[in-house]
Amino acid sequence: QANYAASKAGMIALAKSIAQELGSRGIRANAIAPGFISTEMSNAIPDNLKEEIVKKIPLKEQGSVEDIAALTAFLASDDARYITGQVIACDGGMTM
Repeated sequence: QANYAASKAGMIALAKSIAQELGSRGIRANAIAPGFISTEMSNAIPDNLKEEIVKKIPLKEQGSVEDIAALTAFLASDDARYITGQVIACDGGMTM
């Protein structure tokens, strides 16, 4: 897990640094922190383990790649013009 934790922390720090350094040029940077998303990798997890994970998610379901895509599209849009330097969890409430 050390490599995962270090790379995740690095991506968060990079997004915050870009937001600080390039915000005056109108460049925004945010980090998306996905939760338990249904992917080819997560589909390999045995069903009984997936059920245990889903029980811990307040919305009681796995997220989809479409959920992450929708958040990404929002953050790239003008509707998010005043959001920068943030880490946004898209995890069904898992980390609240």
